[in-house]
Amino acid sequence: MAMTRRPASPALAAAFAPALEGGAGVGAGAGPDGILRRQAARESAARTYARSLPIVPVRARGLTIEGADGRRYLDCLSGAGTLALGHNHPVVLEAIRAVLDAEAPLHVLDLATPVKDAFTSELFATLPGDLARSARIQFCGPAGTDAVEAALKLVRTATGRDGLLAFSGAYHGMTSGALSVSGGAPTVRVTRLPFPQDYRCPFGVGGEDGARLAARWTESLLDDPRSGVRAPAGMIVEPVQGEGGVLPAPDAWLRRMRELTAARGIPLIADEVQTGVGRTGAFWAVEHSGVVPDVMVLSKAIGGSLPLAVVVYREELDCWQPGDHAGTFRGNQLAMAAGTATLRHVRENGLDRRAGDLGRRMQERLRQLGREYACVGDVRGRGLMIGVEIVDPEAPDAPGTGPCVAGPPPPAPDLAAAVQQECLRRGLIVELGGRHSCVVRLLPPLTITDEQAEAVLDRLADAVAAVWRSGRRIPVPRTPDTPTPPDTPRTPKEAGAPSPA
Repeated sequence: MAMTRRPASPALAAAFAPALEGGAGVGAGAGPDGILRRQAARESAARTYARSLPIVPVRARGLTIEGADGRRYLDCLSGAGTLALGHNHPVVLEAIRAVLDAEAPLHVLDLATPVKDAFTSELFATLPGDLARSARIQFCGPAGTDAVEAALKLVRTATGRDGLLAFSGAYHGMTSGALSVSGGAPTVRVTRLPFPQDYRCPFGVGGEDGARLAARWTESLLDDPRSGVRAPAGMIVEPVQGEGGVLPAPDAWLRRMRELTAARGIPLIADEVQTGVGRTGAFWAVEHSGVVPDVMVLSKAIGGSLPLAVVVYREELDCWQPGDHAGTFRGNQLAMAAGTATLRHVRENGLDRRAGDLGRRMQERLRQLGREYACVGDVRGRGLMIGVEIVDPEAPDAPGTGPCVAGPPPPAPDLAAAVQQECLRRGLIVELGGRHSCVVRLLPPLTITDEQAEAVLDRLADAVAAVWRSGRRIPVPRTPDTPTPPDTPRTPKEAGAPSPA
């Protein structure tokens, strides 16, 4: 089916005609190019996605986004994992309309409402059994980082201790406390522990041996009176490191972390902001290992595409006094309604299990791509949280060249950026992550069909092939005020894959 230009809907065109037609003010210009120029002139230098994805979305459904210029894209970013059901899923829209049609209050602080009660009941129905039976829930500010802050404050209050345990490569948010337990913290005030991984094992062995060494290192630090480790109030861990490069925690290692923390009275915090609601092939990623944490940090998909964040924890940790933690926007009724619909739809339709099955098939095909192109160093992930590490096998310090004889080739962030831009030219939106921004990340909605998955893989394969065949030519970095590449395909034939729409 041809990918054609379509005019914006009449309602959208009427509401935003000045912007789409050029508008006024700084950098005024026609259509989407003008919007991009005004964004670059007005918004903070901290903006991120807009730099590598210079598009202006105006319509979206499921996996597909349509830009203001009429071009269509397959969205494998999904709001950084927020859109479990994709864009504008009917059950989500119906839930939101029901709240609006009922003239229910949209802002209620932490008052009880039928909408909130339904959300809490549905959420508790999905939690690991041992936690659900004795859980308390704290509604936080609307972002995952707010929930991380609440979790850190909670365990410090409950234990009376101040130290924290976190892992290399972690990402927990951008506020002060969340940054302190993330891998890129500029000032380290938290004990950093090794996170096991196969491809770039910190101990150089990988596999089960690498995971055992990582666990043994942690145990040694906790039990050594001269280790310099402050008495920990908690350990925070991602069951799959997302921004760290899509690194699944080995199940045996995660169980060992649970054993070590339980034996020492250290609350275990699972950050499921990105891994939750079926993303990894289980409803919650900790379920792969059978681990039941003391605290779970939840956001992104639990709001059904709208801002919502909560902390769920064992009742014995509930030591706060009234007002010890709050947030003006912790009563987002629309998000709770959308979240209830999303949680129920994933649970009733087994989308978590499907994510596991489809993710395994997608990874296998991507590994075949790695056998064809040496720049694909590793393929990893869990469910529909997939990472493809791009490397430079011809670098001077690559294994087998110069003095280097062992280990994987060095990461290639420039090559990864080139792959991302070639994907965009083919109508595929992907994000980069990992320690060196060299991991191409796929986070498609759980509703992606087999046909759409093939289209995604076809376009990614074409992008990798184009970068490799070009002699690894690195394009000039794009900026937000640069128009969308003119050769973005407008038909499936040009994209090398069938249209998903």
